Amino acid sequence: MIEIDTRAFLADLYALREIGRFRTGVHRPTFSPEDMESRRWLMAKLEACGLAASIDGIGNVLGRQRGPGPHLLVGSHIETQNEAGWLDGALGVVAGVALARAGLPVDVVAFADEEGHFSGGFLGSRSAIGDLTEAEIDEARNRTDGTPLRAALEAAGLAGLPRMRLDPGRYRGFLEMHIEQGTQLESAGLHLGVVSGIVAIWQFRIVFEGNQDHAGGTTMAERRDAGLSAVRFLAAIDRAFPKVCGPRSTWTTGRITLDPGGFSIIPGRAEVFFQFRDVAMPVLERMESCLEALVRESNRRERCPATLTALSKAIPAPCDPDLMRALSEAAERVCPGGWQVMPSGAGHDAQNVARILPAAMLFVPSIGGISHHWAEDTSDADLALGVRALGDAAARVLAG
Repeated sequence: MIEIDTRAFLADLYALREIGRFRTGVHRPTFSPEDMESRRWLMAKLEACGLAASIDGIGNVLGRQRGPGPHLLVGSHIETQNEAGWLDGALGVVAGVALARAGLPVDVVAFADEEGHFSGGFLGSRSAIGDLTEAEIDEARNRTDGTPLRAALEAAGLAGLPRMRLDPGRYRGFLEMHIEQGTQLESAGLHLGVVSGIVAIWQFRIVFEGNQDHAGGTTMAERRDAGLSAVRFLAAIDRAFPKVCGPRSTWTTGRITLDPGGFSIIPGRAEVFFQFRDVAMPVLERMESCLEALVRESNRRERCPATLTALSKAIPAPCDPDLMRALSEAAERVCPGGWQVMPSGAGHDAQNVARILPAAMLFVPSIGGISHHWAEDTSDADLALGVRALGDAAARVLAG
C-alpha cells in the first residue's frame, strides 16, 4: 500500500484555507487576487514535488511529471463560490499534491472556474478538452458585476498565454476526490463514497407576460399579474415532479425576477430560472416532458402566457467501471465496511474530463451536508481516510 503523508496533506489544506479566508471558510472567486495567489501557491507546491508547473491562458494550473509513464491525472479546482467553503474543489487538488509527494506518477491539475463565476461554469475543464471556443470567451461576463472575461484574464496576467489541451494518450484516467455536498454518507455513518455517476443539469428560462398596472387602482378581476402566474406554475411543478422523477432527482428555482419590481406595481413580466438534475437520461426526459406539459396547462388556465426556453442540457457522466473498482477495493482496504457506491448530485470537472478519459470520483462526508457556505467542513480523520484511499486506488490503476 502506498504511504501518503497525511500530516503534510492536512497542513497543505489548512495553508490553502488561509488564502482568501472568510470566517471558517474562503472567499476566492475566479481570477480575483486571492484566486491568483492560490494558483501561485499551488505552482510552488507542485515544483517542490518535482513536477513541472505551468498556468495557461484560461487559468488552468498543471503539474506534469518529468519521468516516464504510465500516468494518472488527479485534481479538481481551487476557486470558490463567494464567501463559501474551504474544501469544495481544493480538496481534490491538494490530494493530487499528496499523491505526487508520495512518488506516484500523477499529473496534478487545478481547473479554472468550475464554480461558474463566468459563463455558466467549467471554463477550465471545458477548455482543456477542447470544448471552449474563443467566441464563448469573448461573450462571457462575470455573473456578479458584468466584467468581461477577456478583461478579467488581462487583469490576472493570463491574456496571451496559450490554452492547454489534455492528451488522452498520456493518461490511464482521471481521479477527483471531493466532499459529498450532501448528507448521505454522514446519515449512514459511512466515511467514503465511490461515485457511480455525475448528474446532468438541465436548465431553463420561463417567462410570463402580463400587464404592468397600479396595485391599488386595478381590481383583482382585471389584473394580469405575471408574478402570481409564476408562483402558481412553480407550485404546480412541485406537485407534478414527484410523479415522474427518480429517487435522487432534484429541482431548483434559482432566480425569480419581477419587472418592474416595485411594491405598488403589478408585475408585467416574470422571469424564472429553473433547473433539474438526475443521472439517468430517461428520467431527465420525463421531467422535461412534464415541464412542457405544465407550460401548456398554464397557458390554458392563466391570463399571463408562459414561454419555456431550454438554456442547457448536459449529458449524465457515468464513472469508469475499472476506476470505480480500484476505488472500491481501496476504500475497503482503508475503511472496511465504511463506504458505499453512490451517485453525485452535483456537477464536477470530472464530467467534462470523462468525455476524453476514463474518470471516477471519491467522496468524503460533508458535516451536516453543508457546502457552498463558509460553515462547510469535514473531519480531519475522514479527509485522511479519503486521501489514503485515493492513493491506494491510484497505485492499483498504475500497476494494472
